[in-house]
Amino acid sequence: MPDCEDVCVLIPTLNEAETIGEVVDGFRERGFSNVLVVDGDSDDETRDIATDCGARVIEQSGVGKGQAVREGLDHIETEYVLMLDGDGTYSPEDVERMLDPLDDGYEHVIGDRFAEMGEGSMTRLNRFGNRIINRAFLVIHGQDFQDILSGYRAFTRKSAERAYLTSDGFGVETELAVECVKHGIPTTVVPIRYEERPEDSETNLHPIWDGGNIIMTLYQLAKTNNPLFYFGSMGMLSGLLGVVLGIYVGIEWFIPPRVSHEVLAVVAGVAIIFGVQLLMFGVLSDMIVTLHREQMRRIDERR
Repeated sequence: MPDCEDVCVLIPTLNEAETIGEVVDGFRERGFSNVLVVDGDSDDETRDIATDCGARVIEQSGVGKGQAVREGLDHIETEYVLMLDGDGTYSPEDVERMLDPLDDGYEHVIGDRFAEMGEGSMTRLNRFGNRIINRAFLVIHGQDFQDILSGYRAFTRKSAERAYLTSDGFGVETELAVECVKHGIPTTVVPIRYEERPEDSETNLHPIWDGGNIIMTLYQLAKTNNPLFYFGSMGMLSGLLGVVLGIYVGIEWFIPPRVSHEVLAVVAGVAIIFGVQLLMFGVLSDMIVTLHREQMRRIDERR
């Protein structure tokens, strides 16, 4: 495991007064004195409690977890970063599991919440949503990270600097996972415990709204990581629409009483042509991305 002095514990918070003290104390008791709390304008005592427990606290200049993570990374100079939520669901006792792979050559570590999930720690709706999103990630980006929405991460600061993060909300974990695939960052998954959130602590996650945003983030990021899927899926939908309309126009024309649908016929033809063009663009884009990755791999090998 890396030395404690080389690790900064990054904790984005919003109204976590019930749990933040225990979380900060848990890491400081294990020798991690560099604890950075990025607080999103909490209206409770989160900042005061974190400060009293010995954490370095900065007030977030923007809104959302993703923006808090980006801002926090700008204030970190250590070689390694350990990131987690301040709601008490992640255990400081798993710190060795999270950091040990960094000594083995990995640059990004994801904690798998499903490995040791406590009873009542996740609703059935959230479980279902997580499974769908992880399956979509596998299909779109070709990697099975088991739990891409996990908020417990350990990574090198250099790998974080290579990642292009834009999400302001809970999509930041998804972006980190996609950037690992995109840049070929050595990534591994380790089992962690995931505990139920304390009764007096309220979640900031909205399953339907945030889940939809995460899925959209997954799809949008395919534009640069898997353009064949991104443009190909739209092309297939457009082409399928054109074929369906074309079949309808044909049936209406050949089966008496004959009805002519010139406008629909034009729309069908345009949809098919547009779909083929999107598919071709996806193939060409995929070739460019593949060549770029090969060039970057050769450049890295020469360093």
